[in-house]
Amino acid sequence: MPAPTDGPAAARTDLAIVGAGPAGLAAAVTAAGLGLRVALLDAGDRPGGQFYRHPAPGLGAARPEALHHGWADFATREAALRAHESAGRITYLPLHHVWAVVPADAGEAGEVAGAGRGDAAWILHAVAGHAPEERAAAVTARAVLIATGAYERQLPFPGWTLPGVVGAGGAQAMLKSGLVLPGKRVVVAGSGPLLLAVAGSLAAAGATVPAVVEAAAYTAYAGRVPALLRNPGKLVEAAGYGGALARHHVRLLTRHAVTEAHGTDRVEAVTVARLDRDWRPLPGTGRRIPCDALAVGHGLVPQLELATGLGCATVRSADGTVALALDAEQRTSVPGIWSAGETGGIGGAQLAMIEGELAAHSVAGALPGARLTRRRARLRAFADAMAAAHRPGEGWTGWLRDDAVVCRCEEVPAGRIREAAEDLGARDARTVKLLTRAGMGWCQGRMCGPAVAALAGEEAAADRRPLSCPVPLRQLAELPPAGN
Repeated sequence: MPAPTDGPAAARTDLAIVGAGPAGLAAAVTAAGLGLRVALLDAGDRPGGQFYRHPAPGLGAARPEALHHGWADFATREAALRAHESAGRITYLPLHHVWAVVPADAGEAGEVAGAGRGDAAWILHAVAGHAPEERAAAVTARAVLIATGAYERQLPFPGWTLPGVVGAGGAQAMLKSGLVLPGKRVVVAGSGPLLLAVAGSLAAAGATVPAVVEAAAYTAYAGRVPALLRNPGKLVEAAGYGGALARHHVRLLTRHAVTEAHGTDRVEAVTVARLDRDWRPLPGTGRRIPCDALAVGHGLVPQLELATGLGCATVRSADGTVALALDAEQRTSVPGIWSAGETGGIGGAQLAMIEGELAAHSVAGALPGARLTRRRARLRAFADAMAAAHRPGEGWTGWLRDDAVVCRCEEVPAGRIREAAEDLGARDARTVKLLTRAGMGWCQGRMCGPAVAALAGEEAAADRRPLSCPVPLRQLAELPPAGN
């Protein structure tokens, strides 16, 4: 087995945390404050995850906090991370992409601080560094917290492979990390509250945003009034986004969707159509909006590969995605494995931090304050209300022509997937994959998975993978046989 990563994480780690985003960062500093020795592993080169991104130092950004919501909370926790790191309570391991978590054998478990005979212990295997100098790394810990976050959900449409079509979150990442805009005239489309934040950020940075095209209707929140009223801060935040759109003269089109992007070398315009209650485009309602970029996304999908590879149980969230089944203390169904943040259902950075703190208290065997538990329940109720309001309707596949590419990696069109389902007897996404290669490319179905499942007539399910990311063959070859 590869030698464990050098430093305190090598043999005396109580808690290993995968992911240094809001949930993982909050869990790390809380656990260290409760006396645990913590290893914090993250694929990025700086803490913050997908939400708190840092402009490259060479860009000379004077106020990166201006591009973020809640930067003060992050800055406080990052300072605490550095303090605990200096004191030896946290081993922070950036550029460590964990590809598997496996049970440690009895000898390795005995080396872990606080682990007695029969206690669970885990080995986290990671690819460390950048290619071609990347190396194998391993950390052994008594407990593991999975805080791997989420990625964007994309519902394909004709023309979505054109240059200039980017994810809504991707457009925001370009602005936060690179201080660049995806275009000068950017349509923002899809579904979910992220669209308002993205449109406001792009407009404030100088882009013209002719429209925010929201597939859902905000009247869907009508049945969730108690959850809204219990979160007045969220209502104020939403009002702030609405005010920003008004100041920049951005038009909000609800119950509409981009059903096609047009252009040759780059997107030049999009067709926007009105939708019925099931998200089917209504004939005769299409209109063209000129643009040189489209930022589109339909919410987020929890990133679960590590957890499902361990056999952690899952549940269906209100937005139709698959999330981990967690108890009140953020435990998964597998003893010794906790999770926090978007892996338990999409809820935003504030909720993720609270869940990270709760998980740390649980691992340490310390009781959290009742106020923390109440805040988690309040924010989770609001998150569930948002998820239900913006859940894609079953009729969205109506804007997919047969020649529209669904799987970008393998260039599989919708017509071939429909043929597999309707003529060749495929009744699930796995069979469609075997017949068409949809989902067999570089992204392994992250981009096309929901669409392939919908065309196959089933709900998307969480895959169980032995490896959660690409791993050099030489690193796999160095692993000893099981039991050695």
